[in-house]
Amino acid sequence: MHEKSIGARLDPQLRRQVWRQGVSVGVATGAYGISFGALAVAAGLDLWQTQALSALMFTGGSQFAFIGIVGGGGLTAAPAAIAASSMLGIRNGLYALELTQLLGVRHLRRLAAAHVTIDESTAVAVAQDDARAARLGFWVTGLSVFLLWNLMTFVGALVGNALGDPKQWGLDAAASAAFTALLWPRLRSRDAVAVALVAALVAMTLSPALPPGVPVIAAAAAALLTWRGPGRRPARTKEARS
Repeated sequence: MHEKSIGARLDPQLRRQVWRQGVSVGVATGAYGISFGALAVAAGLDLWQTQALSALMFTGGSQFAFIGIVGGGGLTAAPAAIAASSMLGIRNGLYALELTQLLGVRHLRRLAAAHVTIDESTAVAVAQDDARAARLGFWVTGLSVFLLWNLMTFVGALVGNALGDPKQWGLDAAASAAFTALLWPRLRSRDAVAVALVAALVAMTLSPALPPGVPVIAAAAAALLTWRGPGRRPARTKEARS
């Protein structure tokens, strides 16, 4: 598949819908960057170290794990933090395998796509029925999250703990709400509901016993196996196989 122009030839109404989805998810997710900025400074990092983590690492779970090590004195929290970071990294790698053919990017854009292949950009991309809309959704979401996460990291590092616990502002629930809004319209068939229930059951069963990150990988694997089971093929309209 050759590289496509982002959003080219899309119906204007569909393009606006995808932009709204991508930007809204970016705002919901990026807002929580203020928590990372505040906690990183409290853990002993300076402003520019904090900002570098958000710009270069750009994986929220791994970033929080890192500052958990720093704030906890180093070795005590290291095993759990390393396990969580590794699992989250594997998850993003699985996303990349799923999106490589769809995006069809090369050279520098391939590197950029790899950097913004995260939960949010993948979720918006796979929520689209049109392949061109999926590509547009991926880039709009990924870049929105990147810009806003880094901006709010900077704000959080500046204000420190002045805002108090970010959970009091509902920022910890914003990203979950955005994901729920994306998922809900997809539950239009019994198969889709079954996949969602299997993933949720696996995650809830494993969460109390396994390190952070592992239940997410297991739930994703269970959902993938259910989705690609006998008689089921992932549908993608308009250029899906180009």
